[in-house]
Amino acid sequence: MSTFKFPVINPLLHNELRLKIMVALDSLESADFVYLCQITDSTRGNLSVQITTLKEAGYLEVSKSGLGRFSHTVCRITRKGHDALKAYEQGLRRMFEQRVPDKDIVEAKKYGQ
Repeated sequence: MSTFKFPVINPLLHNELRLKIMVALDSLESADFVYLCQITDSTRGNLSVQITTLKEAGYLEVSKSGLGRFSHTVCRITRKGHDALKAYEQGLRRMFEQRVPDKDIVEAKKYGQ
């Protein structure tokens, strides 16, 4: 029986739009909602839902100013969010570098016949 296991990656960040938001904010001091909408090619509704999800996880800080349709939303990544993003990146790198060991490939082929 194999002891090999792939590394666990954060399922919260394993979503294309949430990952785009996090990567963008990791390289910027902050970004407003309209800019994030443009660079992620997202709808306003979907972007809003994903920002809320990331905020609730403690990965983003969101500040709003103004009223109603004229409100201005700005997002910043938190230390927790930065750390989660780095761990996610490292997990993916390990997954690609690690690969399945040769002995497991031979074992898997036995089961496939």
